[in-house]
Parts: sequence; C-alpha cells; structure tokens
Amino acid sequence: MSGEGSLTLDRGLALLQAVADAGGEAATITELAVTIGASRAAVYRLLVPLSERGLVWRDGTKVRLGVGLLRLAGQVLPQLRDAAYPVLRELAEKVGATAHLSVAQGNQAQAVAVVEPTSTDFHVAYRVGSRHPLTAGAAGKAMAMRTSEQGWATSSGELQDGASGIAAPIRGVSGLRASVGVVTLEPLDARVVGPQIVEAAAALSEVLRR
Repeated sequence: MSGEGSLTLDRGLALLQAVADAGGEAATITELAVTIGASRAAVYRLLVPLSERGLVWRDGTKVRLGVGLLRLAGQVLPQLRDAAYPVLRELAEKVGATAHLSVAQGNQAQAVAVVEPTSTDFHVAYRVGSRHPLTAGAAGKAMAMRTSEQGWATSSGELQDGASGIAAPIRGVSGLRASVGVVTLEPLDARVVGPQIVEAAAALSEVLRR
C-alpha cells in the first residue's frame, strides 16, 4: 500500500472511531473534522466508502454508525466469548459468584459472556445480552475508570435489589472498552475479591492481545 493509501485508511478508521465515540448522539461533519484533524471536504470524501459498506449512516450533516457494523460484531462476539470463557470460569469458581464480561455499547454496558459457578447452592442468573446504563452497576463504573485509576468498582442494589457486584476494567486492548466482574446476592469482601477480578481482567487482556 502506498503512503497516501495508508494515510487514507488511517483517517478512515479514525473517522469511524470518532463516529462511534459520539455514543448515542449523531456527530456532525464539523465535529468529526475537528476530531480527526481534517477538513470538512476530506470528511465528506472519507464517508463515501464507509457509507457504501453500511458502516456509517448520513442524515444531512449528521453521521451515525451503520447497521453494517452489526455483521462485523456478529463475527467478533463469538470469538470474544471463546477467549473469555476460561478466564470467567476460573473466576466464577474461585469467587463462588456469577462472572461476566461486559462491553460498552454507546452509553450502555452489555453482558456478552456469562459463566455461573458450579459449586454454589444458588447464584445470580445473568442473561447474555442484558444491558444497563454505564452509570449504574459495577461493570459500567469499571469501564468509566480513568487509565490512571487502579483497582475496581463496586455496586450494591443498583440494578437489582440485594445484588452486589464488583468489576475491573480491561485495559491495553485497542478499541475495546470492557470490564470483567462478578455479581452475587451474598455480600462480597472487596478487599479479597477485588484483586482477583483485577487479575482476571489482566489475564483476559493478555489473551486478547495475542
């Protein structure tokens, strides 16, 4: 690929990421131009192939993610679940609580992989595909932690009465905003369980970077 072609590809990917970072709000052409450091005319040109492939959708000067991304996500999520399963299984058995991997979808956290413990008499049933606001629940709070922040996030009764959660962000995987956590109806000692979840998040991050 020529240097010019490589630069165009890089800008196209930056533009797609900028649209995604807008979350549930449509980004304007002007905002996108400022974000990627390009002219409005350049943004219009970059949007053409992305629109043709259904990766973005234009409504005048506003741009949203397109349904074409669902096809790509449909291929990625099964691979992500396969990579996460061994880590979540070990965490669920070690803590004795339902373990989950959640990813950010706009302003919501979505559970994409769940493993229930086999050694407990009862545990929380957490459905794959469940969504909740990023501002509520340990999973979303963990994703909102700054890079400089260490440790984990906790929640109690925010998503379901009596349920407690602890989660840690997955870091070091480009383009992935996610967290690993556990949820239970039993009180958890965050000083004990928190480091275990941080360790699990780091282990999954390493697997995904291979």
